[in-house]
This record gives sequence, C-alpha cells and structure tokens, in this order.
Amino acid sequence: MTGKKARVMHKTAPVAYLTGEYPKVSHTFIQREIAALRATGQEVITCTIRRAPERDVVGEDQKAEQRATWCVLEAAKNPLRLLWAHLSALLRAPRRWFSALRLAWTSCPPGGRAALWQVFYFLEAAVLAQYLRRKGAAHLHNHFANSSCSVAMLASEMSGIPFSFTLHGPAIFFEPMYWRIDEKIARAAFVSCISHFCRSQAMFFSDRAHWDRLRIVHCGVDPARYGQRPRAGFGQRVLFIGRLDAVKGVPLLLEAFARLRPAHPGATLCIIGDGPHRAALEQQARALGLDPASVFLGYRPQAEVAALLEEADMLVLPSFAEGVPVVLMEAMASRIPVIASQVAGVGELVEDGRSGFIIPPGDVDSLAERLDRLLSDPELCRRMGAAGRGQVEAAFDIDREAAWLARLFAGQQAGALPAGLRPEAQGGTESAA
Repeated sequence: MTGKKARVMHKTAPVAYLTGEYPKVSHTFIQREIAALRATGQEVITCTIRRAPERDVVGEDQKAEQRATWCVLEAAKNPLRLLWAHLSALLRAPRRWFSALRLAWTSCPPGGRAALWQVFYFLEAAVLAQYLRRKGAAHLHNHFANSSCSVAMLASEMSGIPFSFTLHGPAIFFEPMYWRIDEKIARAAFVSCISHFCRSQAMFFSDRAHWDRLRIVHCGVDPARYGQRPRAGFGQRVLFIGRLDAVKGVPLLLEAFARLRPAHPGATLCIIGDGPHRAALEQQARALGLDPASVFLGYRPQAEVAALLEEADMLVLPSFAEGVPVVLMEAMASRIPVIASQVAGVGELVEDGRSGFIIPPGDVDSLAERLDRLLSDPELCRRMGAAGRGQVEAAFDIDREAAWLARLFAGQQAGALPAGLRPEAQGGTESAA
C-alpha cells in the first residue's frame, strides 16, 4: 500500500472516468480524485470529450496525464471509425442502439441549436461505448452534469455499461431542465453529490423514488501536502486563487483592500489565476492605487500554489456562486484563515467565526470589516487556521473520500450500494432516504 495511511484495496473491474476537458488546471481536483482512487487499487481509465487548451495544462504531472487520456473527439473525427462504432453497436445490440437514439430525442433540450448538439452527443456516444468495451470497463463515471454527462448517459444506454456522475453546481442548477438532470439521476447507478446543499438541489429536481441513489462524496485534498512548515507568526499577506471571471467577485476584493490600505499600509494582495477579466482587474487595481501592493501571478502549478499558501496569512474568496471550493480546503489545510461568501455548500466547509468568516455575497462592507479583523489580529488568524486544518482532516481528506467512492463503485458492481449518505467513519451512517 502507498500513501500516508493504509488504504482498503478494492478488487473491482476497471472504471472509466469522463469529463468535458481533462486534465486542466481548473479541474485539478478531478486529477487528485483519480490518483487517490488508483491508490485504493481501483483501475481507472481516463477519457475526455476534447483536449483542454495547452495553456490550461500546467505542470509535468498534468501533461503526463493528458498523454495517458483518451479523447472522444479525436476518435470521432475519423469518419470510418465513427461509422464503424455505430454499425458495430447496431449489430451487437440493435434494441440498445435504437433505445439510445430514442433517449437522445426525448432528452433533447428545446431549440434547433440544442438539437444539433444532441446529434453530436449521440454520435460521440457510440465511439465512447466502443472504446469502453474494448478496454473492458465495467462502469462509466462522469464529472459534471452537462454535455459530457449527456454523452455518458447515451453511451451507457447504447452499451449496457452502467454510469454514475459527480454533481457539482452551481451552474447546472441555473438550467437543470435544459440538461435534464432529472433524467440523468433516474438512469444513473448513483450520483456523487459534493455537499448536502448539492444533494438538496438534486432532490428538488428529481423524483423522490431516486433519492436513495444520491450520495455525498466531498471533493478533497491531501492535508499532508499543506501546512507542514512551522509558522513563526501571522502577517498581512492576503491571497486570492481562482479563475478571473465575473463569478469570483474579485472587484469587491480589490475595493475592500483599497479601503484598508491607510490602516494597513504593509498589507499585500497576491492574485493567482487567469481568465477573461484579468486585464480589467489589473486596470482596476492600478486605478485604485494598489501598485505595488497587489500582484497578478496568473496560473501556477499545484506545487507552487502550495508554496504560496505556506507564505500567505489568509485567503479571500468573495464569489457570487460556488460549489464547495477546493481552494478553501487547500488554504484551511495550510493553517490559514479564510473569508468566503455564504453561497451553496461553503457553510458545510467553513464554520463562521471559528475557521474563518462567511460574508453575505456581494457585500463589500462586510468583506472589508472581516478582512480588517484578520489583518489586525494575528492570534485570531492562528486560532482560525488551526480549526480549519482540523475540519479538512476530519471531512475533506481526499484519501477518505476516494475510499468512500471506491466503495460505491464496488457496491454498484456487486449489486447493492453501501448504506448511508457518507461513510461511517465520518461520524455515523446518515440515512439516504
């Protein structure tokens, strides 16, 4: 066995993992989950609908994972391969092929453009199904509930290989009927919800008869990778990590930080990440007079992010919408306090006033006040950092989450899912009803 703790080895058939783009820097948590699953003894076959742009594949580990990942569109672009995939599926199981065709029709969102995309998903599904049969996959698991999950559902129907998916949010909950998450939940062997909030949304949009297959599997981190260097004390180094687009609320952070500069002239702000709003945010920082106290570093490999977390004194994430942000787990594992918006499942990770502060989303006054408290109180930062570390170790350790997911895969293959929403080690089995 490998890793920092003994792990239960699961003797199960190969599981295929699919998502729209894999690997990529903003989906590092999926790569972590796959690595942790493999460490349990679970064989995982990685698949992606399309290749992520080269700028989004950061570090040698991601480049190696990309080389080992099979791409649906690369295979489907060959007309002969595409034709043979459908012909072989039709000859092998004609009822399943026609059933998948009917499912593609009945689950198609309204509109001509959506219908065209649904045709593409159906075409891709046969190519994926053929690949899964060739690799001996016994189960297909998809991350996210949108387009790649549509392909997974159709491939499952066409091949007879059962599928499951990880449900994240928040975007999928803005248009749940467009992506037919009710149909996907009804047909999935199980659904891995990342939080109680996420599961509640799945319950809202699905038939009650299917609620028992909605289980909670947290995204997680390896605590041993963070917070290992003793801290001499806490200073005034503020950190943000995330995509630079509208949903992350970075303009509020820049405004709040500018307000506090007179009271905290030694404070610094480091922003890690990239995205469509980077140029506008850099311009806003200059207009607020934040040079040289603020710096934009762009994307950074995971090892460098971990090192920057070791140097930071707090992390701020003033988002307008989230699932349960992995970057908060990384910061808490690094023993630093966090400030985050009260959205979706954030409150299931961050305990307000104990491991950090939770603020009303969009409220720059609250953000500035909480930031001022942390910048003014090193001892409060220390206490919150220690509490946050304990929370991650207890409920967001990637090894424990992967072991629970491996049990779900094993149970599905054996014909009966394990009982409970969460593993027993997390404080008792919770009812799935």
